[in-house]
Amino acid sequence: MNMARQILFEDNHLLAVNKICGQIVQGDKTGDTPLSDLVKAFIKERDNKPGNVFCGVIHRIDRPVSGVVLFAKTSKALSRMNEQVKEREMKKTYWALCKEAPRQEQGHLEDWLLRNEKSNKSFVVKEGTDQAKLAKLDYRLIGVTEGGYHLIEIDLLTGRHHQIRAQLANMGCPIKGDLKYGAPRSNPDGGISLHARSISFIHPVKLEPITISAPTPPDPIWQECNAQHSQPTT
Repeated sequence: MNMARQILFEDNHLLAVNKICGQIVQGDKTGDTPLSDLVKAFIKERDNKPGNVFCGVIHRIDRPVSGVVLFAKTSKALSRMNEQVKEREMKKTYWALCKEAPRQEQGHLEDWLLRNEKSNKSFVVKEGTDQAKLAKLDYRLIGVTEGGYHLIEIDLLTGRHHQIRAQLANMGCPIKGDLKYGAPRSNPDGGISLHARSISFIHPVKLEPITISAPTPPDPIWQECNAQHSQPTT
């Protein structure tokens, strides 16, 4: 893979990558090389750096999900961006393809989610369930493909485990390819049709508003959506 082609934005403080389906952001029990290590290796070789390269993980998206992931190139940038994440000042927008249409074209979802570590899945449960966490998102239907898939745009208001996947499935709209949450069949690439479309934040040093958008994967259905709703990268 060509890391240079995946880079969406870079300056002295931050680097944003368009993650492809199957990549992991941080190391896990699989032992697969994470995206953070690939970024370090790329910068080290490109810039001919003799020492270690700093690459701080600011946020993560699931392995079967594609889209924009932001890294910090300095500890100062990482600290300041972590604060924005903590205070929920970073806006994250996702696109999801679903065969079923939502009952309402736009809405706000609030559900209590309980994570099952053994099955690596989150379940919608009753309020007051032990260890359950409140999950919030806003959604809107923004298009329908020629093949009848519904393009739903999601503004993520909290960051719970598998939140979008669980909440959309709970309202009767499992994401295309997401067998774990009720889709009837898998996608050819083994991923799911959930894409981290854009992130917006305040630059940690320049203190300017930044929006970074990620083009959709090279799948014909996604390309149709991308053509209909193109966004510039800032």
